[in-house]
Amino acid sequence: MSLKHHADRLKAQPLRPLIEARAGKALLKAPGWSADLSRHYLDEEAEAELSKVAAEKDLSGAIERLFAGETVNPSEGRAALHWALRAETPSFDAAKTVRETAKAADAMAARVADGHATTIDDKPFTAVVHIGIGGSDFGPRLVADAFHDRRLPALDLRYCANLDPLDLELALDGLDPAQTLVIGVSKSFGTEETLYNLARARDWVKTGVGEKWAHHFVLVTANPPRATAWLGSDDGTILDLPETVGGRFSIWSAGSVACSIALEEEVMKDFRAGADAMDTHVRNAPLGENLAVRLALLDYWNSAFMGFEARALLAYSRRLRLLPAYLQQLEMESNGKSVGPEGEAVDMATAPLLWGGEGTIGQHSYHQWLHQSPAIVPTEFILAPGATDEPDGVKGLTAHALAQAEVLANGRTLDEVRAEEPELPMEIAAQKVHAGGRPSTFLHAPSLDPFRLGSLIALFEHRTYLAGVLWGVNSFDQWGVERGKTMAGKLKAALSGETKAEDPVTASLISHLND
Repeated sequence: MSLKHHADRLKAQPLRPLIEARAGKALLKAPGWSADLSRHYLDEEAEAELSKVAAEKDLSGAIERLFAGETVNPSEGRAALHWALRAETPSFDAAKTVRETAKAADAMAARVADGHATTIDDKPFTAVVHIGIGGSDFGPRLVADAFHDRRLPALDLRYCANLDPLDLELALDGLDPAQTLVIGVSKSFGTEETLYNLARARDWVKTGVGEKWAHHFVLVTANPPRATAWLGSDDGTILDLPETVGGRFSIWSAGSVACSIALEEEVMKDFRAGADAMDTHVRNAPLGENLAVRLALLDYWNSAFMGFEARALLAYSRRLRLLPAYLQQLEMESNGKSVGPEGEAVDMATAPLLWGGEGTIGQHSYHQWLHQSPAIVPTEFILAPGATDEPDGVKGLTAHALAQAEVLANGRTLDEVRAEEPELPMEIAAQKVHAGGRPSTFLHAPSLDPFRLGSLIALFEHRTYLAGVLWGVNSFDQWGVERGKTMAGKLKAALSGETKAEDPVTASLISHLND
């Protein structure tokens, strides 16, 4: 039977009996994490059909091709070697070369952190300002925020990504340019937002340093000639961002050198070790026990066959509060497509809208919508408290995550409301009914440390790639992003009056904005 048949069959059934049949049977383990997949519209027959699809789509071969360095990005004719940045022992020359770029960045970071790399006045740097956008910003910002309590006390770490001039002004506020190291990350070294903010930062550093301003800059790029020309001297530092590492997969690269500088040395070491451990799991685990494979199949099932157009990510972890924003880029920029690598239209829904936030904070805002709106949105709970000696808080956090998942799935009937609160008027009792039937995944770690964060990010990278294989899209290009950049360049000229916008609404808006 086809997956569509199974989806139609299961949509007509209540979720609760399906869960009861799967309870305790859908628990998976991977380095640092456990995952319960029981609360989904699935049964043994549908799972068996999904397993057939995994074989037909050759997910095992896709994993082998990724780790063998074969071309998995056909649009650009490239391998995807982001995994090599965290590999303890890369097995072939191209992967070894990629790994060396991360080692070089770590060595440079250690010299700054221990005071051996200094300002032009031979003083230690007291601040690091990281300038990037997209994959050059989300990842390093996530790691730095997650382990803010493990920053070196002598270094102030700031971030800037937005083209809005205020963003850089806030990043530089209160800093001394003579003791600030500016890190610019742009794979192409042609990203408008990054170059704009770097140019303004250059002017700021010049005021405190003078002609030798370049000594205070580290540029991370796959285009050294452009970076060298921008520096105009040999005083600055250029670190390599390999062409085979996409921006949204670059969290392991020299692009995170600010984290390597400002955080305790073991943080990035353990972060990469966790990812390497997850790589080993994905490479070696049978498909049925492979967490990345199972999550990718679940994404494929929920979007393409169950018709769920969104997924909520609820991080019950203070350290993971920036994870939803990071994963939005990873998943939606990778798989938010409707055309395959050969130019053929994809005949099914692909990546869902991913959104979410931090538990328990979201329970006081959008959880109302999750529970009682007509829409059904599969929800992913990630429970991983920060290391703490406060057991009551951890117990409360855990109870709330468990409760939210249970109520979303099981709901609350009118009879249950009347039995529990018999004094309620009927019109109030009716408003307290929860339909239930909301599927969810529950990921859990006893605490969130760098190893587990690295493992989790690698898990989502592999999940994203394998889901792209299932949907038939190339997860490693982003033509939609490129088109927006091109159009913005044209409209800057229209805003200056040099040209006219072709679109009538845009032309009208420009006229209004320029009044």
